[in-house]
Amino acid sequence: MHKDGVFLKNHFDCYLILVKFGKFFSNMTDIQQLQRIANELRIDIIKSLHAAKSGHPGGSLSSIDLLVYIFFEEIKRTKENATLPTRDRFILSKGHGAPALYAVFARIGLISYDDLMNLRVLESCTQGHPSYLHLPYLEASTGSLGQGLSIATGMALAAKIDKLDYRVYCMIGDGETQEGQIWEAFLSAPKFKLDNLCVILDYNKSQIDGYIKDVLDIEPYVDKLKAFRWNVLEIDGHNFNEMERAFTNAKSTKNKPTIIVAHTIKGKGVSFMEDKVEWHGKAPNDEETEIALQELQKLLN
Repeated sequence: MHKDGVFLKNHFDCYLILVKFGKFFSNMTDIQQLQRIANELRIDIIKSLHAAKSGHPGGSLSSIDLLVYIFFEEIKRTKENATLPTRDRFILSKGHGAPALYAVFARIGLISYDDLMNLRVLESCTQGHPSYLHLPYLEASTGSLGQGLSIATGMALAAKIDKLDYRVYCMIGDGETQEGQIWEAFLSAPKFKLDNLCVILDYNKSQIDGYIKDVLDIEPYVDKLKAFRWNVLEIDGHNFNEMERAFTNAKSTKNKPTIIVAHTIKGKGVSFMEDKVEWHGKAPNDEETEIALQELQKLLN
């Protein structure tokens, strides 16, 4: 060791740098793994929609990154904790995005891959919109737009009343926010200081009838929610680093609910579907499916 401890100090500084970069690369590896899972699930979504010959690819592909983060990093859902009273809850209020949710369920073992490929088959557990009667691992049946957020708000309030510390996550669609019931929930949650409620807006800018701004513009969305006393966070809904920061912020925010406004691309990952309104609610044919799967496989490679 050099006198005055210079040699030791330099080595200690190097150690701290290695620890810092080790954490960075570890986090980067985790993020890369989440991205890979999301892209693999995009393939499953396309395959299930092709098998069903109907369904909603646009909003399923725009939301899958967010769903992967929520299920793998936030609620950490497994078959073992899926029915525990203390579990964190998730409500897919935009129920037409069910193919993405089912793809996640198949990945974590709540349903089988065969179930996933039985999308929209009569009496299968993977109905066109989430059905609690067919799949008990769901928190609620959804699909009648506007209702899911009210259910989530009620669950979050119940947790407060029962003094349980579970959190409630609810994904809504941008077209869905044109529903009056959504705004009633937006008013109620801050009144009851539901800091255990986190809403995620899949803001892909279009709905079945066209682009949001042309059908019934919801802007200025962020300003409205801030005026309603929400903790409002804006992110790129395909960026896992931004998701991590936003969900961490949501958990640390007290006495008010959080909404994460996630800007996404409809049909994300498939070039001919991206930002195309017509892919809101139709399944790809044989040729389109092959092209889509080739593009998604390139993303994995």
